[in-house]
Amino acid sequence: MKFTTNKISQNVFRLTLILGCMFIIVFFDTVYAQENAQWGERYTRNMISSATGLPSSFNLETGENIKWSVSIGSHNYATPIVAGGKVFIGANNADERDARFEGDRGTLLCLNELDGSLCWQLVVPRIEGDRHNDWPMIGICSPPTVEGNRIYILTNRSEVLCLDINGQTDGNDGPFQGEGWYMARSGEFASEVTSKDADIIWSYDLRLQLGITPHDSPHASILIDGDFLYLNTCNGVDYRHLETSSPNAPGLIVLDKKTGRLVAKDNEHFGPRIFHSSWSSPAMGEVNGQKQVFFAGPDGILYGFEAVSQSASRDKIHTLKKVWQFHCDPDAPKKNIHDYLRNREESPSNFLGMPVFYKNRIYVTVGGDIWWGKKEAWLKCIDATKSGDITNSGEIWSTNLEEHSAATPAISNGLVYVTDCGKNLQCIDAENGDTYWKHQLKMDMWSSALVADKKVFVGSRGKDFWILDEGEKLNILFSTKLDSPINSTPVAQNSVLYISTMNRLYAIKKSE
Repeated sequence: MKFTTNKISQNVFRLTLILGCMFIIVFFDTVYAQENAQWGERYTRNMISSATGLPSSFNLETGENIKWSVSIGSHNYATPIVAGGKVFIGANNADERDARFEGDRGTLLCLNELDGSLCWQLVVPRIEGDRHNDWPMIGICSPPTVEGNRIYILTNRSEVLCLDINGQTDGNDGPFQGEGWYMARSGEFASEVTSKDADIIWSYDLRLQLGITPHDSPHASILIDGDFLYLNTCNGVDYRHLETSSPNAPGLIVLDKKTGRLVAKDNEHFGPRIFHSSWSSPAMGEVNGQKQVFFAGPDGILYGFEAVSQSASRDKIHTLKKVWQFHCDPDAPKKNIHDYLRNREESPSNFLGMPVFYKNRIYVTVGGDIWWGKKEAWLKCIDATKSGDITNSGEIWSTNLEEHSAATPAISNGLVYVTDCGKNLQCIDAENGDTYWKHQLKMDMWSSALVADKKVFVGSRGKDFWILDEGEKLNILFSTKLDSPINSTPVAQNSVLYISTMNRLYAIKKSE
């Protein structure tokens, strides 16, 4: 009886906190971190970095150019983000860093940028029941977005959280005061809150408040525009992969960054057209004097929406206004799409990487689903200045990729660098789609290439990592083998290169 009462009390308390804090205004502190960071170049999502002084080689055995490395568990798919003297990365709880938290959970680690030591961590219990809603042992896959002293993250439980960059070290701030209950599993008492824990400011639960059904593991990189947060909801198919359990849930939403209140959502009714899930995050850019949001929908269609005005009323939920749409695979099946499950010859196409905005064009990878679809993929270049249905008029060029692609393009000096599941890194002319060179890695790539300091950095699921010269001619500078497969994109900040594998995070810097 005590167990049952406690379980009910915990769930009621959690629900009350989540709903209650939605309507409380959060006033941001006046002291901000020096850096803001998100995955990819701000707004455009381009996989480039302005970092300089990066190493052209390193040696794990001798320690040459290795600043530090730390364990991040056993099943990492997250890209690190660096801001405010800290490194943030999603992980699982395989290392059980804190004796209070045993067993499988999602975590967000906040590490000291200088030495990789743990500052604090967010601990997130698993969703109970259907494992397809929160796949066991997979860490938090979403890269956080940092602005000032606030962190925005989509957890493995499909919750958008606003966190204090300092964790609990400066006290429990904001209207959310139930961190102890939040970290506890169902049936457990609230955990003691210590200085090593995250400080939650507010929470927005996509399952509870939007009715979405996540599939496998949520993945969203939150885009900030003024007071608004844009993100994909990761609504997906059921455990049978035969239909969408939440057909009416939105695929793209906008939240107020100060309160977590829902400001806007799409009206595209994606549900019946979702072949797997909605894992591609939005990009943004200004076209014809109008700020637009670019969203690679779960139906294989690329959309341009008007950005929400900063003066828009917060008292009602707005509908995102569509400017244009482009079907990236118009000949693909459009009816009874789940009949094509496991069909490697014919199937709908979808997106995994983010669209990139570059000189009034959108560059995006699209093709058959990696796990369930056809072995066919492309890099598309689309004119973003048009309006309406631009399927027949918007394509500037299209280049074939091999098998599938989960890549977000990296565009630098008129060249596009893109990876695919055929083991290839390609260098392509951004103007006309011609291929300058193709380099084969050891295995397929679920990650993207990074361009920084006139170099291209890339790794594969074969544990191999490569550094190449940027440019029209293929010139390999260095390659090595790391401890485990590489599923995430390298990051460069403050003359340091960060590489995350399934098991470890490496900080690599030229030795002084």
